[in-house]
Amino acid sequence: MTGRPLSRRHTIKGAVGAAAVLTVAPGTGAPPAAASDGSGAEAAGAVKASVVLVHGAFADAASWNPVTERLQHQGHPVIVAANPLRGLTHDAAQVAARLATVPGPVVLVGHSYGGAVITQAAATAPHVKALVYIAAFIPDTGEVLGELAARFPGSQLDAALTPVPVPGPDGATATDLYLRPDRYHDVFAQDVARPTTRVLAAGQRPLSASAFTDRVSGAAWHTVPSWTLISTRDRGIVPELQRFQAVRARSRTIEVPTSHLPMYSRPDAVAALIRSASRTVHP
Repeated sequence: MTGRPLSRRHTIKGAVGAAAVLTVAPGTGAPPAAASDGSGAEAAGAVKASVVLVHGAFADAASWNPVTERLQHQGHPVIVAANPLRGLTHDAAQVAARLATVPGPVVLVGHSYGGAVITQAAATAPHVKALVYIAAFIPDTGEVLGELAARFPGSQLDAALTPVPVPGPDGATATDLYLRPDRYHDVFAQDVARPTTRVLAAGQRPLSASAFTDRVSGAAWHTVPSWTLISTRDRGIVPELQRFQAVRARSRTIEVPTSHLPMYSRPDAVAALIRSASRTVHP
């Protein structure tokens, strides 16, 4: 797969069938009905697969709160897994260990850096039956996130980071990365209310710089069907990179005019895409 520009409305061959790229218009809460997997409405009282949500960098479990509320209201069992943000190898192992405690089939969802974590974690978790990527990295085996992010220019993230030297696990000096509070709104969530982004910026958790140098050891999307929400106004992971990854993963894809934090700006669209994936998983 080359890095050539991709049409905004090209057709993608889905991992379990054909699906078109769909655009969610501004002001609509959820993707159009065509974004569904086609299996029809969820049966009343039907047992649903567990949904495990994994947050990304410069965030914590609270970044999923608006989506968690919607999924729980629809009767989905939801777990928001802790993502330590200590490097891809460590984080994927931690999430895989958490997955091992979840009974039955799982819909595994990752936002941003969390997309890389679920890609590797699910490679050793056979009961993960669907992957959902929200404005996320979707790396392949052997790739390094720093190199993947550099394939397409335009991200404003690097210039907004503050490095902080910290003691590493081996006693040597390591580096934690924070998103500057004065840049959090404009780079991370420009379509979310400023009072909300101020709170999120104050409570952000740092990412170990090693996350951008760890090499991916496994990519579950080769064997597990995936769904992707592309945030077309993203200033962190540029839309061109998101499209490239989605095509490569043969993901069922929707495009939403949102920032890098659609869980707050477009939670209905995010929840609807997760439900579309869940409808294909039968406990």
